[in-house]
Amino acid sequence: MQAHRTVSREEWLEARRALLAKEKALLRERDALRRETRDLPWVKVDKAYVFEGPDGRQTLGELFAGRSQLIVKHFMLGPGWKEGCVGCSFGADQVDGALVHLINHDVMFVAVSRAPYPEIAAFHERMGWHFKWVSSYGSDFNFDYHVSFTDADKARGKAFYNFEMMDYMNDELPGYSVFFKDEAGDIFHTYSTFARGTELLGGVYGFLDVTPRGRNEPPGGNLGDWVRHHDRYEEKPGDSCCHARG
Repeated sequence: MQAHRTVSREEWLEARRALLAKEKALLRERDALRRETRDLPWVKVDKAYVFEGPDGRQTLGELFAGRSQLIVKHFMLGPGWKEGCVGCSFGADQVDGALVHLINHDVMFVAVSRAPYPEIAAFHERMGWHFKWVSSYGSDFNFDYHVSFTDADKARGKAFYNFEMMDYMNDELPGYSVFFKDEAGDIFHTYSTFARGTELLGGVYGFLDVTPRGRNEPPGGNLGDWVRHHDRYEEKPGDSCCHARG
């Protein structure tokens, strides 16, 4: 590490205030970007996807567990892999702290991988995570959301990922997708992000900001109207609410 410039406290405060102005501008730009995220048009999900998990076979609608919003973590764990992707695992390590707040604020969080469920369950137990994790093995889900790729993709050396055709990289790649379920039970795909875009998600606000309802707080952003100490919520990760609920 190179020697750094040393200044007086007054000079440091002047430099810090200049940087603070840039930080505030970036926050305002991010808020505007996330408003555009929530204003994206939706796509109705007409295909019937079925997953295998700790509660047996479940549809995409059942994964919402009674909530109107669902965040899917496309976790890189393919059939026959001995363990999950280290990058996806690094991201998953940051989820458990946010999970209890999400599930008590109308957002369900579920990881989906293409590995058969017994392979997922073994790694899930090893890592000690609490979020629900299901298998899409045998369905088109991972392929339809462009995080798993075919032998034909591999043979031609090209695959559609991060909203464009690019050089083939791997059988599985990371991402997040967001879904909304209305009162009639119809499901809509509202948002997806891939590659380095996944770095912008994490923490409660990072996840909420890409969901249709956003932070869903009163004017002024008073989180005290809904946030509780994580041991004071009625529903907690590991409860039945995080598995099957109507």
